[in-house]
Amino acid sequence: MIPLRDTNPSNTTPVVNYIIIGLNVVVFGFEFLLGEHQAELFYYFGVIPARLTASADYEFSGLFSFFTVFTSMFLHGGLWHLIGNMLFLYVFGDNVEDRLGHFKYIIFYLLAGVAAALTQVFIAPESDVPMIGASGAIAGVLGAYVFLFPRARVSTLIPLFVFFQVIELPAFLFLGLWFLMQMFSGVMSLGIGGDAGGVAWWAHIGGFAAGAALLPILKKHSNVYE
Repeated sequence: MIPLRDTNPSNTTPVVNYIIIGLNVVVFGFEFLLGEHQAELFYYFGVIPARLTASADYEFSGLFSFFTVFTSMFLHGGLWHLIGNMLFLYVFGDNVEDRLGHFKYIIFYLLAGVAAALTQVFIAPESDVPMIGASGAIAGVLGAYVFLFPRARVSTLIPLFVFFQVIELPAFLFLGLWFLMQMFSGVMSLGIGGDAGGVAWWAHIGGFAAGAALLPILKKHSNVYE
């Protein structure tokens, strides 16, 4: 399922959301210029659970390890990884920013990303695979969105073999199905170190849960579940 847009106009310009998208694109451009040295960037600035938990010796550890929890949010392993993440952020992020306000949205996004990364570290503390991507933080945005706007309609592209169908789904159904897919994949990954196909499923689950939990704390209005 690929979200194309929602029927939920924002009352303010999502400046922070645009800046986050822009930063991700700029960093990806830098990655592209590195060419074959890209793996070194992921090693130094991606989250490596074993480095964070000190279960293995690394050149850089300690405070630098926790710093990678933030830097990893702006790294992507490929063009489609970037496009997919930025599309979800573009569709759902503006309304969450509108409800929380610009400054709170920054705090919300970063905290959701931290929670997502730490969830994956908890599940696979000895993994030596660098974890990168904005998916965990964006999952937090989705967790907030589904509680803020459960009845909003999401135009969704459904691939059916060689055909494509666009249908409108209520946000609670689209995001509910998305979360169930992450849960299923996360549970299936437990026997192979906490990830499958190179995807940190538990970071998505942790980010989504963190977004839902942070929402009432950082809410802008007295009743966010309207």
